[in-house]
Amino acid sequence: MPLYEHVYLARQDVSAQQVEELTAQIKGVIEQMGGKVAKLEQWGVKSLSYRIRKNRKAHMTLFNIDAPPAAINEIERQERLNEDVLRYITIRVEAHEEGPSAMMRKADRDREERGERGDRGDRPRRRDDESVDAVVEE
Repeated sequence: MPLYEHVYLARQDVSAQQVEELTAQIKGVIEQMGGKVAKLEQWGVKSLSYRIRKNRKAHMTLFNIDAPPAAINEIERQERLNEDVLRYITIRVEAHEEGPSAMMRKADRDREERGERGDRGDRPRRRDDESVDAVVEE
């Protein structure tokens, strides 16, 4: 069966639970039609580059799918009918990417950078009275 990557954007004002239900519904359609979901990633709410139907942010979800083309046609049809889905894209790939996607690696990298920036363990701490002593000696 062909391999696909599928990403959909849901409106920002739907709850995380509703996004999970929509994701479960899509996954159910794929499995019902003889396919399988190799990987599922919830990217969370991200800012959009431009407004889509008056939305500046959207819930983003990635599927790595191994399914027949009919299953892809069906999930895209259902997403067109669902008013909570702003956009979707499906790309046929030769092989699925191993490990986390680029979006998840970026999130991990951002978290590590924030941790390093907030930690100042490499510089010696200066007490207030030491700085006062230095001024008095001069």
